[in-house]
Amino acid sequence: MEKRGFSKGTIVLSTSSDPKSFNPIIAKETSTTLITGFIFEGLVRINGVTLKVEPSLAEKWEHDKSGKIWKFYLRKGVKWQDGEEFTADDVVFTFNSLIYNKEIPTSSRDIFTIDGKKIKVRKIDKYTVEFQLPEKFAPFLRLMTQEILPEHKLIDRVKKGIFNSSWGVNENVENIVGTGPFKLKEYRPGEWVILDKNPLYWKKDKEGRKLPYIERIVFLIVADPNMAILKFRAGEIDVISIRGQDYPVLKPLEKKKNFKIYKLGPSLGSEFLTFNQSLSAPIPKYKIKWFRNLNFRKAVAHCIDKKSIIKNVYGGFGISQDGPMNISSGFFYNKNIKRYEYDLEKAKELLKKENFYWKNGQLYDKDSHPVEFTILTNSNNFERIQIGNIIQDDLTKIGMKVNLLPVEFNTLVSKLSVSKEWEAVIIGLTGGIEPHGGKNVWMSNGQLHLWNLYPGNQITEWEKELNEIFEKGAKELNPEKRKRLYDRWQEIVAEKLPVIYTVNPIVMYAIKNKFGNIHPTVYGGVFHNIEEIYIKNE
Repeated sequence: MEKRGFSKGTIVLSTSSDPKSFNPIIAKETSTTLITGFIFEGLVRINGVTLKVEPSLAEKWEHDKSGKIWKFYLRKGVKWQDGEEFTADDVVFTFNSLIYNKEIPTSSRDIFTIDGKKIKVRKIDKYTVEFQLPEKFAPFLRLMTQEILPEHKLIDRVKKGIFNSSWGVNENVENIVGTGPFKLKEYRPGEWVILDKNPLYWKKDKEGRKLPYIERIVFLIVADPNMAILKFRAGEIDVISIRGQDYPVLKPLEKKKNFKIYKLGPSLGSEFLTFNQSLSAPIPKYKIKWFRNLNFRKAVAHCIDKKSIIKNVYGGFGISQDGPMNISSGFFYNKNIKRYEYDLEKAKELLKKENFYWKNGQLYDKDSHPVEFTILTNSNNFERIQIGNIIQDDLTKIGMKVNLLPVEFNTLVSKLSVSKEWEAVIIGLTGGIEPHGGKNVWMSNGQLHLWNLYPGNQITEWEKELNEIFEKGAKELNPEKRKRLYDRWQEIVAEKLPVIYTVNPIVMYAIKNKFGNIHPTVYGGVFHNIEEIYIKNE
């Protein structure tokens, strides 16, 4: 840790939208979790630099030889932000009364359900909790970052059936208590969220000084990213995520405005094109036949000009994405997968193999249907629209007629997940370092198995193999054997192209030079060690 010259103070950040609630159990949007991440904690944390699991509310843990019985020994003396003691009762409550409560809509229930079975969670004593897993479950320890909530504040609301509306944006901030380094002070819709230092926080530095160092965090709600950049340049915001197009504007100002741009590496998320292969989709059957044809998808893959996307969409700050993980993913990344270079002639050869033909420059299938389809994307994402324009232009060069239709995001989600009334889409997904986090995408019954959505999907042999990989991968405790399984997953996705990847943008932040102990990473962002960050004396 760096030598410190302290100055009490405030970090001012921006967020593009208001939080939907302050309830981390039911939160599904980053506008909420961005805030709650500073207020609540799990039994463990992931080090944002080393990516290793470290103690948090639990100071240690152990498991038996079977890997199915885990005991967590809780940190003593931890207080909730209202002064009540944190104990094993809170852990048991969070799992048994919230996560496994079918009346509460939480994605955590899916994550902690193994082969359709719950984990049995019980209190051994005031500071010890036992988890009995129905099967070996390799990702278990990393998933124990799950936020723990206070039983004394919420048990009555659960009994009354009003938990789902608890801790909403209109809640009295005094009622919202976590164990984390900051507590909610004020929320003003459309303007700001203010967090204050938690004076009861359990963590201390090596000199015995109470953490966190920072007194206050202010999130200004700024919907327009260009306006957020202007506020950063004016000194009203201290830290900001920047896009490729922002770099040439901000870079010359680093010395004058006293900030530094950090280029961290490829984003863990993904941006891709995918086709609707569902046999039950309400679209022409001959189009589904194209979309299920591997050589058709390979031809399209060879038409994705990733260099143009990197240059024109991300201002040169991006890398070609070829599979579901990249170098930022760490251990499980498989670099030895099939890649599709931009090659229009190769695309034409693949289409000829499937008896597609050209007439007056227009591409037709063997039954004389002109190859025409519509690509949807969300209208509030300018970069995806730009990617769509580039793909549209290149597919036109090989005779396809492609319509690009940006639609409102909720409309897009409805088409993808409810009506199945879509032909192609450009969309993105968040990513991570643990492959199991993508289970709901790659398992054939997953809610995000977009290209061939359950129920009513007729799955292919390679989709069956993906199912087996994710079932085995969750139970395999040997890291090298797990890696071999997930290497195969990445090989299948690159070969069979259920989704056609585009580009990973480079994650970049502009940060004022007034902070110490700043160690930003792709995985952890800027504030993975928020309690250790301080403001330097001027």
